[in-house]
Amino acid sequence: MTPADDVVAAPSLKEATRVWARIGCLSFGGPAGQIALMHKVIVEEKRWISEERFLHALSYCMLLPGPEAQQLATYIGWLMHGIRGGLVAGLLFILPGFAVILALSGLYAYFQDATWLSALFFGLKAAVLAIVVEALLRLARRALTSRFHHYVAAASFLVLFLLNLPFPLVVILAGAAGFARIRYRQRNDPPAHPARRPYFQPLTTHSIAKPLIVLVFWVLVWQSPLLLVRSLDAPADLIAETLTGETNVFGAVFVFFSKMAVITFGGAYAVLSYVAQVAVGQYAWLKPGEMLDGLALAETTPGPLVLVLCFVGFLAGFRNPLVMAPLAGGLLGASLAAWATFVPSFIWIFAGAPFIEKLRDNATLSAAMSAITAAVVGVILNLALWFGLHVLFAEVGRVALLTRGGGLPLVSLAWPEWRTLDVAALGLFLSACVLLFRFKVGIVKILALCALAGVLVKAGEIFL
Repeated sequence: MTPADDVVAAPSLKEATRVWARIGCLSFGGPAGQIALMHKVIVEEKRWISEERFLHALSYCMLLPGPEAQQLATYIGWLMHGIRGGLVAGLLFILPGFAVILALSGLYAYFQDATWLSALFFGLKAAVLAIVVEALLRLARRALTSRFHHYVAAASFLVLFLLNLPFPLVVILAGAAGFARIRYRQRNDPPAHPARRPYFQPLTTHSIAKPLIVLVFWVLVWQSPLLLVRSLDAPADLIAETLTGETNVFGAVFVFFSKMAVITFGGAYAVLSYVAQVAVGQYAWLKPGEMLDGLALAETTPGPLVLVLCFVGFLAGFRNPLVMAPLAGGLLGASLAAWATFVPSFIWIFAGAPFIEKLRDNATLSAAMSAITAAVVGVILNLALWFGLHVLFAEVGRVALLTRGGGLPLVSLAWPEWRTLDVAALGLFLSACVLLFRFKVGIVKILALCALAGVLVKAGEIFL
């Protein structure tokens, strides 16, 4: 049976909405876990799109700034139901985690403690790691169709793991390698062009005018909260400074995170140090060390890890509420951070996906995209390994294998402190693997069982 034959009819928007809500509530574990969950539900269980379409969309999303998992959800939703479907999928991927991060940020702002979250997330991380491993194996079997693709995946993993290069650069280089390879083969042995049967009717664009209109419209939607910021009842001498983001805290939050939204290649971890530096040193929204607490909160919630930026926005508004109550200021600050961060993801999909779909019928560019897909396998392997090391070990550092001038590491690798191995986490991970691989237990049950087991383990550590 071919992948095309294995795809069922497109679902109704109502049915898809229920599934996207379920995915949004279960999307723990960062991009690796979220991509794995979407693959399992959308491709394997529901069979709404084929493996090829999933990987094609994922390859494009890996090139974009911002949360790639949310963009993938938006792309798939758009593919099945147009802009309505993309909005439903993208929003439901964010909203459950956003609601949770608001509640947790409020508790943190009042009580200044996040250590109690470790028990809640302990078992979930072990379960998500098992889900990531299964998805990685499935993706590798489907995406690595030739020796060349195996080489690309291996090279991508090595340069990420050893050189710590930004993965957008890695996938661009992989696409260039795929392009060069197909051009070489076309010159020496022109390939046949077999007809493609689309799994859904491609939503293509026949001129440049429509996507430009879409782009301009969504950029205006993205920046529309500036009108709200300007209308705040702030002292007259502050209103003139609102758009610069230098005086009014809410203007500063929105402008700063709007800038972050277009440069956040590599996910949340790629910008955390810079955001922490500016939020603590320049604006004094956070105290030193609070960014790590925010990251713990974001890891405990479903949805993208860049929800940590909403935590920063909440504390900024809570501590500098102007004429509002602190809690209202926190809610507004978090909402502005979320809007500035996530709306661009819809822009990249709604304006760019029609062109990406048209590329599927171009043999040369499809070859480049297939090489990017192979590189994505290496990217996910690197993410999974990083995530796994931090789940199973309390301390993980980097060991320099080759240094350059000044002693700076040129080649290094992540290396755990073996004495910090968490035996309980290892046991939960292996148990989740047995349930998933051997007994084919569903994701929801595995997450629930491991979460409960994790809470019991942590409770036992306290009382014993």
